[in-house]
Amino acid sequence: MLERNHHLGLLILRLFVGGLMLFHGIAKVEHGIDFIKEAVGPLAYGVYFGELLAPLAIVLGYRTRLAALIFAINCIAAIAIAHSTEVLRLNEYGGYALELLMLYIVGAVSLFFSGGGAFAVSVNSKWD
Repeated sequence: MLERNHHLGLLILRLFVGGLMLFHGIAKVEHGIDFIKEAVGPLAYGVYFGELLAPLAIVLGYRTRLAALIFAINCIAAIAIAHSTEVLRLNEYGGYALELLMLYIVGAVSLFFSGGGAFAVSVNSKWD
């Protein structure tokens, strides 16, 4: 029973971490990434991997560890490029200014170490 609950917990984590980031990726497709290109040039296209393809792979449970690694690196890059002034700041309500990005990073790192679980599309690779 506990083992099954463990896999169910990983499924829930995958669905929410990947699913919520997909909204950001879809917004980048709809509205473009010009504001990112201004900061990092052609490297901006990596946002499509980190905010669209990797989250989709996480949701499906396809190469979850690899997708989670790409996802976490994307979030760290977002902090470095767009949110570096907020690293040591609190928001207007007293919460940590980067709490959402930190939750994404912690969720992705957790999936990197645990894998996607039994309720995943692929389960036989070292990257699952």
